[in-house]
Amino acid sequence: MGRALGLRVAGPIVLAACGLLAGCSGVSTGPNNNSQAPSGSSAGTLSVTPATLNFGNVAVGSSSALTGTLSAGSSDVVVSSAAWNGSGYAVSGITFPATVPAGTTVQYTVTFTPPAAGASSGSVSFTSNASDASLSQAFSGTGAQPSTHTVSLSWDPSTSTVIGYNLYRATQSGGPYAKVNPALLSATSYTDSDVLSGTTYYYVATAVNSSQIESGYSNQTSAAVP
Repeated sequence: MGRALGLRVAGPIVLAACGLLAGCSGVSTGPNNNSQAPSGSSAGTLSVTPATLNFGNVAVGSSSALTGTLSAGSSDVVVSSAAWNGSGYAVSGITFPATVPAGTTVQYTVTFTPPAAGASSGSVSFTSNASDASLSQAFSGTGAQPSTHTVSLSWDPSTSTVIGYNLYRATQSGGPYAKVNPALLSATSYTDSDVLSGTTYYYVATAVNSSQIESGYSNQTSAAVP
């Protein structure tokens, strides 16, 4: 079936102001804080990935969650506690003391809920019985004012017989894309009001026929929200 062609951006984008964020911190510990290696054995190694969790722009009052991973080397590692800092950041999904078996991984969740507009940095430090007893991971993210901008888009009708269209959006050129519209669009235009300050969005459209078969992506268009 044909593609939806000629995607374009139309209409003004409104500028919003930014403020500053203050700091905060949190600590999670277990009942057993013994971080010494077992007698007669060498200390294991522990690593964390990625080195930095980058949340990008998150609407003030909304939340975004990313996953971090702790990996043990050739020996078991006991992680006795974690301490984190940074405005709007929280660590969950792991209970201390946590054992990371040799050659395996343990995941945890970091959630960013910016309380105000502006950039916010932070980090988490893990204490363990590994050779590097203190291991850290950095956080970065920006709180953005929601619902003050709109991006108006339109596209040419498909050359095939279709029942509607889907619109997809990404924050980097080429995707990955996420669908914007909750229901199939019957018109060849859409206003995206769920956009954030300081972000460039990349849009593509698809056409859907009566058999629910979806076309490939249209050309990509972009909109920079100041």
